[in-house]
Amino acid sequence: MVMKNYDMLVLGSGAGANVASNAYQQGLSVAIVDNGRFGGTCLNRGCIPTKMLTYVADVIMEIQHAERVNLKAKVEEVDFLALMQRMRKETWGEADEMEHSIAGVDRYDFYKGTGEFVSDYTMEVNGEKIQAEHIILTPGGRPFIPEIKGLESVDYLTNKTVLALDEQPSSMIIVGGGYIASEFAHFFSAIGTDVTILGRNPYMVKEEDNDVSDLLKEELSKRIKVLTNHEVVAASQNGDMKKVTARDRESGAEKEFEAETILMAAGRISNADLFKPEKTGVKVNKKGWITVDDNFRTSKKNIWAFGDAIGRYQFRHVANDESQIVWYNFVQTMNAKQHGGKPELREMSYHAIPRAVFSYPPVATVGMTLKEAKESKREILVGQLGYDGAAKGSAMGYPPGFLRVIADANDRTILGATIIGPHAPILIQEIINLMYTRNRTYLPMFDAMHIHPALSELVQRVFGRLAPIDGGLGHHH
Repeated sequence: MVMKNYDMLVLGSGAGANVASNAYQQGLSVAIVDNGRFGGTCLNRGCIPTKMLTYVADVIMEIQHAERVNLKAKVEEVDFLALMQRMRKETWGEADEMEHSIAGVDRYDFYKGTGEFVSDYTMEVNGEKIQAEHIILTPGGRPFIPEIKGLESVDYLTNKTVLALDEQPSSMIIVGGGYIASEFAHFFSAIGTDVTILGRNPYMVKEEDNDVSDLLKEELSKRIKVLTNHEVVAASQNGDMKKVTARDRESGAEKEFEAETILMAAGRISNADLFKPEKTGVKVNKKGWITVDDNFRTSKKNIWAFGDAIGRYQFRHVANDESQIVWYNFVQTMNAKQHGGKPELREMSYHAIPRAVFSYPPVATVGMTLKEAKESKREILVGQLGYDGAAKGSAMGYPPGFLRVIADANDRTILGATIIGPHAPILIQEIINLMYTRNRTYLPMFDAMHIHPALSELVQRVFGRLAPIDGGLGHHH
């Protein structure tokens, strides 16, 4: 078997492609290995295609709620096949274009297949051996499939395979109660599928504060059967119909549910085990996530890792920022090796990681939740405001939802914020931006003029509501 040598090997073509592209532009020979379409999870089976679906669901829900503002309207038809084809053309088409664009480039090769390390710095993929002095590991993650009696004989869907559907299912059981479950439940329910959510945790999207989870569950329950604290223990298939048994974790009682399809959305696991990292000296933790230091170096010299597979924050925007730091640290390491001295390496700041659930209502959070802020033992100020706090909210018929901000009472820095309600992922950006300024305080919010009447006024006004959490004197500006 002929060995092919490269300066850099990148495992994963999502955010890892950022580093691969930089390396190639600097004259290095690069191999990218991925067992899926070029572009990784986000482009092909994650953020982008799913938001093309949830946007349609958002429009449908706006029309259904139009009577709130004295408008009678209805959706006549959803062209499911055309919608799915458009989604796949936009995303998978872009992946194919990227793959094609590097196919004709010299010293920049894409290996489509599951690569496995066979020895130090050496990987075998599709029967070929490739070796590189420097390796970047960004293999991403995949759906976690819990041990459920009989599931192995059931034809179920995951977030990946559901995107290949051409026919709309009449009914669907979603196993899980997190981000993926909430978004797909929103989409399929909005277009007319009978949806049941069976979540193992007591709360929907358990990373959020309980009142946020409760409101999301309350709103989704108006059109979806939502059962939290229910663990699916058995599954079976009879012809085209699937059946699951779920146990109430509080009472122990068991219930049976039947649907045309089952969507498994019970969490994510690292892809690290697929490529045998131990054979090149890379350590993983007990849960299978790749172990890295603060500079994204693994336990093996010249091998770096970032993104979903290190198990910190599984968002593409986080992986993109991590890729910039990995590239910077790689360059510094190379320069130090060439010129002597110790490289000055950077660390990633995770103080203000934003996230969003594109369900209905959408949820957006940055930094600490209220629960986390209380546990931090800091002296905190909290401000909360509903959508009735601005004229635009009344124009919209007072949609359910609220904004909450948390600040440090001593230095006025913003610690976190959560918004649940219309346009939450857009509204929270103003807060995210302040959390990335040098001082990170909320004071510039009061200096900035806000358009009236616009929803953005809510963001300014909720900071005006900051007060000690124990109900002490308010914070005046």
